[in-house]
Amino acid sequence: MTGPLPDPFADQPDWAPRPPRPIEIVPATGRVDLRGQRVLVGLPGLGWRTDLRADERVVQNSRTYVPIIPEHEWYRAESDQVEVFAPLVPVERVWVETVGSRTAPAEDNGLRLVSLDAPAHRSPTPVFEADAVTGRRVVHMVDAVEHRDLRAVTETYSGAEGDICIRVAPELEWYRWAWRGQSPTTLEVPVHLLWVE
Repeated sequence: MTGPLPDPFADQPDWAPRPPRPIEIVPATGRVDLRGQRVLVGLPGLGWRTDLRADERVVQNSRTYVPIIPEHEWYRAESDQVEVFAPLVPVERVWVETVGSRTAPAEDNGLRLVSLDAPAHRSPTPVFEADAVTGRRVVHMVDAVEHRDLRAVTETYSGAEGDICIRVAPELEWYRWAWRGQSPTTLEVPVHLLWVE
């Protein structure tokens, strides 16, 4: 035998969960429902602001605007049924995060260059490959089902069963923790089932 041995775990082994679908970023000028969607705002060539939510479009003087709310305020408004301030941003400066379709994983060669014409988003990253995860959005994969709108509340630790785990909380409870000081309900999840969104 002269060649290398084949990798028995290549092409997604049975024990490893499939990654979640990636986030795709599309212009808000398209036919996209905006109410409650995660959005980015900014200008091509300048930069982008994240962790925002949108409300439905508003037309004033024949221009279309999108009310933009910081994500923690959006959750507070929805949970407590209160009104919050939402500045109007021209629709052409708003981009919407949507769940994309499953694609083949891209090769990671270290340096990743992006275009400044539109916001870029990384592919889902396994939690065990991430530097730090506390406070980051994560996706919990259970079989082929994606559980989104979760935040990591710890770094990796050794769980009771000996697994390497992270505790996660629903995003609403993550933000409620900030505005009420009410500790979130958390779930211990093995890291091989979690992906950074």
